[in-house]
Amino acid sequence: MESDLPLRGIRVIDMGHAILGPTCGLILADMGADVIKVEKAPDGDDTRRLRGFGVGFFHYFNRNKRSLAVDLKREEGKEILRRLIAKADVLCENFGPGTMERLGFGYDDCARINPTLIYCTLKGFMPGPYEKRPSLDHLVQMMGGLAYMTGPRGRPLRAGTSVIDIVGGMFGAMGIITALYERMRTGKGQLVRATLFEATAFLVGQHMAMAAITGEPPPPMPEGEMPWGIYDLFDTRDGEMVFVGVTSDQQWQRFCEVFGLKDLLEDPRLSTNNDRVRERPWLIPRLKETLGSLTKEEIMRRSEKASIPYAPIGRPDQLLDDPHLVQGGGLVETTLPTGKKARLPKLPLRMDDHDFGLRREPPGIGEHTVEVLEELGFTAEEIDDLLSKGVVACEQGKASSS
Repeated sequence: MESDLPLRGIRVIDMGHAILGPTCGLILADMGADVIKVEKAPDGDDTRRLRGFGVGFFHYFNRNKRSLAVDLKREEGKEILRRLIAKADVLCENFGPGTMERLGFGYDDCARINPTLIYCTLKGFMPGPYEKRPSLDHLVQMMGGLAYMTGPRGRPLRAGTSVIDIVGGMFGAMGIITALYERMRTGKGQLVRATLFEATAFLVGQHMAMAAITGEPPPPMPEGEMPWGIYDLFDTRDGEMVFVGVTSDQQWQRFCEVFGLKDLLEDPRLSTNNDRVRERPWLIPRLKETLGSLTKEEIMRRSEKASIPYAPIGRPDQLLDDPHLVQGGGLVETTLPTGKKARLPKLPLRMDDHDFGLRREPPGIGEHTVEVLEELGFTAEEIDDLLSKGVVACEQGKASSS
């Protein structure tokens, strides 16, 4: 229940679309805020109809939200949003540069309506030479060095998820929560900015530091020197693969004991981690030979016994029934558009006894339009008039029959 959660009583206008904005709203919603997702009437968010990798966007990033479907190109629709802003604590949006200003809902416009409003704008770039450019997750991974670091040399490769959109939304939520805390002291709202390019730079900052120290461009991750002696994928006897990491001298001792590598443990060339890094050209082929004679389960069993990091190579679909996530409460059952239920990830966060679980299924288009308009003081007759004109949309029908 909202009354048990940290952000109870906070009303958020979520004008996000795709992943960046909805991630920000999702975090706030899961933490107890009343998040009202503003969608265009009558068709709703475009991500509802995406295919391919986009099929899961809407239903994953929009749980625990209410949906208000409104046509913001019409003056009656704009008036609805103005009334909503007057009663809100937060507005977040990730439209293209200048869009909100053209609609009449830039930060200055909204601050005049509600000086206590926290206004979070999520864009591609902070103010500067690139500020007006349109942007995408894929784009900033390419220009920000992440794709270069992920793929082998000459083959830049984006990460296997929309990591920058998600991280950008996380920073937006972090800024919003911090601004709400500051508002308790000042009584004032403020503008919060979070951006994709700067988020990418933050993620590759460790490689920037490396370049600054060495004076050389960092090599892509598949080709660079690992800081640990054993940090590799190993083929198994039964055609699988297992990652094994040995990152300390104590782990090295246990690894050698459990895998029967006494000769390596006694080899003075391998005494320390830095020694093992230096000897990787012959050490790793030797270990691949040893581990390659074992099955995946045997390698995992021995690694568990030695208390060293290891991992099989999993697919996202296998996490739907992962025993740790299921038994540990890391998944929440959600109803999909087909009516089928599936367990999807909760926020990876624990705070005392708070349950950041499912309070509302992902909403239908305008599912809560009537409810929100009634809270804003619209009469049943006014709501029916707005519905009949197509200014708003609601799957549940007219106000007088709801």
